[in-house]
Amino acid sequence: MRLLFSIFTFFFMSTLQWGNNYDQAIQTAKKEHKYILLNFSGSDWCGPCIKLHKEVFTTDQFELLAKDKLVLVNADFPRYKKNQLTSTQQKSNDALAEKYNSKGVFPLTVLINAEGAVVKSWEGFPSSTIDFIDDIAQTIQDNQK
Repeated sequence: MRLLFSIFTFFFMSTLQWGNNYDQAIQTAKKEHKYILLNFSGSDWCGPCIKLHKEVFTTDQFELLAKDKLVLVNADFPRYKKNQLTSTQQKSNDALAEKYNSKGVFPLTVLINAEGAVVKSWEGFPSSTIDFIDDIAQTIQDNQK
């Protein structure tokens, strides 16, 4: 029984948590000396967005990078009424889009330093999962010098 509990606990502890509170992410990034990875998605209508979350953000390689270097924030823009955000969350996501995604690109992934400045951004679904993750890691490394 203990083994089963340990496996269960490890499985749920190892999954990454995407937040939706940017101000809290900034505080965490400053405190933990990390970068923010902000992802703009349409979770119920944007095929490449859904694919990015399923095929890239769930990989072991991404998880290792994220746990060590990133605070994850998802700015979701669902279209279906059943997935509607609270008005407070919608206002927050709209403000993030105004600041970081004025062109309305989906998906858009933005690497932001702890001061809120854009370090680099990626539009669309990457052609290579490994290259995308390596590019994020290399960008962080280059900016820590």
